[in-house]
Amino acid sequence: GRASPPLAALSQVLRLERSRRTAIVFPLQKLERYLAPGTDTAPFRLFQPGLAALQRAEALFRSDRGHPIDYVSSAVRMDHAPPAALPEVCFIGRSNVGKSSLIRALFSLAPEVEVRVSKTPGHTKKMNFFKVGKYFTLVDMPGYGYRAPQDFVEMVEAYLQERHNLKRTFLLVDGVVGLQKTDHIAVEMLEEFGIPYVMVLTKIDRASRGLLLKNVLGIQEFVKESTQGCFPQLFLVSAVEFSGVHLLRCFVAHVTGNLPTVEAS
Repeated sequence: GRASPPLAALSQVLRLERSRRTAIVFPLQKLERYLAPGTDTAPFRLFQPGLAALQRAEALFRSDRGHPIDYVSSAVRMDHAPPAALPEVCFIGRSNVGKSSLIRALFSLAPEVEVRVSKTPGHTKKMNFFKVGKYFTLVDMPGYGYRAPQDFVEMVEAYLQERHNLKRTFLLVDGVVGLQKTDHIAVEMLEEFGIPYVMVLTKIDRASRGLLLKNVLGIQEFVKESTQGCFPQLFLVSAVEFSGVHLLRCFVAHVTGNLPTVEAS
């Protein structure tokens, strides 16, 4: 398998000086200091696990002989999906939002897991299922919008409505361009079905601080005013720099019931 990239493991991040460490693990907190006085900071700190919780979550994403992490199968229809035996999370987002890159970053401590990342938007045409030991399944969904598969709506709607073991949907939004029209359609679908979801801003390494802050505040306002099923805290990630990846692993472990208590730091 491939070697794990730098900063994929918490032990590597902990060697950094403090401000850099915080920026990698809690990128949203890094933005807090640039907020105008009086801005509500509660949505910036709703999920703030301590080091022990982060380490326990990381162990789930690290494969070994007794804890294999495997690609299981792909499906274009629900009757092709593997049995709904474990708690499940799914990742959806526009084509080219960086979904496969993020999933590869999450699984970077299990380098034998093959997550295909294409330079061509819309490469994922099927639902891809990855089993994390005996703990949970992660599903990579086809991208919507540009070059989406023809039967995308039927495939994804059927999955969201029928998959009774689905614990949380992760809706990926490009951190540079913010919420797009197609993202609003995805939000409407999740809200209509009553599916609990969380928004993840990708590619934050490509956005200037000012642009990122503008997008974060705009989306937080949208979540507060226009959604019911969305977790109020955004998750910011960079699959290149590993910012936010450790925290996202922890949140996945938490929502799948594999981290019963999350201590605030």
